[in-house]
Amino acid sequence: MIMMMRLSSSTSSLPISINKNNPFSSLTSSSTLRQSTFTQLLSFPRSSFTVNSMSTQKRNISAVASTPQNGSDKSSFQGGESFFRSVLARMETVYLNRNPTAKAILDLVHSVDEDRICYDHFAFRTFGVNGYGIDSLASFFLDFGYTPRDELRFPAKKLRALWFSPPVNVVADGGSRIGGPLPRIFISELLVDQMSPQTQEIIKKYIEVSGSGNRHAALASALGSLTWEKPLYSEFQQLARESEYAAWTLVNGYALNHVTISTHQLKSNLRSIKNLNQFIEENGFRLNSEGGVLKVSPDGLLLQSSTVADSTSFAFSDGTTESVPCSYIEFAERLVLPQYNNLPEKEIKESHRRDGFEVGNADKIFESTYKEQLTRKDA
Repeated sequence: MIMMMRLSSSTSSLPISINKNNPFSSLTSSSTLRQSTFTQLLSFPRSSFTVNSMSTQKRNISAVASTPQNGSDKSSFQGGESFFRSVLARMETVYLNRNPTAKAILDLVHSVDEDRICYDHFAFRTFGVNGYGIDSLASFFLDFGYTPRDELRFPAKKLRALWFSPPVNVVADGGSRIGGPLPRIFISELLVDQMSPQTQEIIKKYIEVSGSGNRHAALASALGSLTWEKPLYSEFQQLARESEYAAWTLVNGYALNHVTISTHQLKSNLRSIKNLNQFIEENGFRLNSEGGVLKVSPDGLLLQSSTVADSTSFAFSDGTTESVPCSYIEFAERLVLPQYNNLPEKEIKESHRRDGFEVGNADKIFESTYKEQLTRKDA
């Protein structure tokens, strides 16, 4: 049996490129980060790791650490938690500003379930070449105590992914969204060396222009800025013909690809993902129908669905302005593992539920940004 095939475990007009006159213009909040904090973010504090330990972490990413399930291996939080959550909040702010569907659904769910909304995971896309792949973003999360878990492979899409479990969360109880339980992190990468020579040339061209931008992947995500220059429209089209994932990454960079609501942590009847899907569709939102609206893992314990991505107007470097896909919002219900079915409901914790991700589910959810889903006409 191949381990990765059953991994126990996820019409805005705002421009994608950031305002050059005010690089922080899209990041308005009552808790604005001070300049010194951004300086700290630029250097990605590694005080919790020696050079040797950091190298070990990197090797673990590449080799895929074989760790116990259900949170028993979770590391302690490293560094300043308030700073870390501020960075996540900036990523969320950029995401919500660009994706009105996600914001509307979060508001809609909150209007019904006022207790709290918890995030199951955050997902990012990368180019797996010259240090711009999974490692470029993973290093930030590793610095703050995240643990590398399982690898997923998607041969047809020429992708691989790793997910990371959060550290011990000292303020998990009662908080909502960024203030609640820390999310899992899901990072995927395009296997660039498997693409056509023409596509490889385009991707490497922008990677080279970016210089050491991969060292500041988390900062780029928090600012909503590309680390490379705006591409030509013809190059975007070339990538889209071969890999819509590649085209998305070219114009969105390290921006959040999606956040996921943990449905089973809701208190209303929306805690059932089937009820939530129906509620969302009744309110006029379209769900990704690839492989069926509800994606179910082979063991029946991980249920996922997602909206279709929003689109935004993007000004390419040749003066062409076209609509390109942005991000979407996902929903995940993790059912209780069979060995804990006799536990009273009040005693059930996240560690008693199905953890991790499923290749079959994720493969279909990737297509939430694909043209076929964006242009689909409902019957």
